[in-house]
Amino acid sequence: MHETGLVKHARRMECVIYEQDSGRSEHMECELPDDACQSALKRLPDLSDGEFAWIRLTDPAEGELVQLTEELGLHPLAVEDAMHGQQRPKRERFGDVLAVALKTLRYVEEETAVETGDIMIFAGPHSVLTVSHGPIDPCAEAARRLDADPDMLRLGPWAVLHAVLDVAVDAYSDAARTVRATLNRLEDEVFSTSRVDHTQSIYSLKREVREFRDAVQPLVPVVQSLLSGPGAEEQPPKIAPYLRDVADHLHRTDIEVRTLDELLDSVLGAQQARVGTWQNDDMRRISAWAAIFAIPTMVAGVYGMNFEHMPELGWTYGYPLAVGLMALASGALYRAFRRNGWL
Repeated sequence: MHETGLVKHARRMECVIYEQDSGRSEHMECELPDDACQSALKRLPDLSDGEFAWIRLTDPAEGELVQLTEELGLHPLAVEDAMHGQQRPKRERFGDVLAVALKTLRYVEEETAVETGDIMIFAGPHSVLTVSHGPIDPCAEAARRLDADPDMLRLGPWAVLHAVLDVAVDAYSDAARTVRATLNRLEDEVFSTSRVDHTQSIYSLKREVREFRDAVQPLVPVVQSLLSGPGAEEQPPKIAPYLRDVADHLHRTDIEVRTLDELLDSVLGAQQARVGTWQNDDMRRISAWAAIFAIPTMVAGVYGMNFEHMPELGWTYGYPLAVGLMALASGALYRAFRRNGWL
């Protein structure tokens, strides 16, 4: 999988204050609730129109998140959602704060598993708060992209929202490509000459793709609503092309994931059909050999009845005739079964 910068951070609060026009930034990192964090939070109300702050939290404790509620003006329901994670992708507005929840994920090819996490983004007029849960955090890569693009910083908190969405959707695309490669290998193995049952591997991959789809599919209308939903007129006009680009990439990934799910159904059906064919072949072979051995068993059974008056018992050629009859009949059956593909 391509590197997407989804790196897990230690459990600390990171606060970056950006100057939109100059592109300069001031980075502070601390452990809540120490004095450095308190100083950073007290600066938020004094930010000028050309400044905004990005606060990043990873797996925060409940008290740590509540501490930010008053400073950022977050609604209690929004804090509750951010605290517990496991949210379905959604978009909500609490006054002048826009809240967006989405799933983060990556595909671990060695384990054939999709690892997922959650992130909530709260974008206000002069601040952005991101709260991430799980093993994946797109914020580090999003910050790197913002630092390399001063023009985006001029868009304020919307630049952060776009950067985090962009990194997460890029990770979706990378995961889809890797899942496609895994599926192609499974497909080749299913239709190879080897008699290996890949049903469990296919089913496991299908389960992971379903989890993948549950992350991607609900996010499509969320991103679309950022472009045309309520409050879209309040966003900077220059952000629209960037959000459309994210929406386009997300739409393509959504189609790819749906296609992968359908292909897995087809491959699973093909594997089950092949298993059924193998079982039929085995049954035909067993039946063919049973029929071949039935002839000598029948002849031997007749001569094993030990009746006193059996004409062949006293005949010199009786034994070779019986053995020859058994061999001839068995050979004829074997040839017939071979010709019909049963053996």
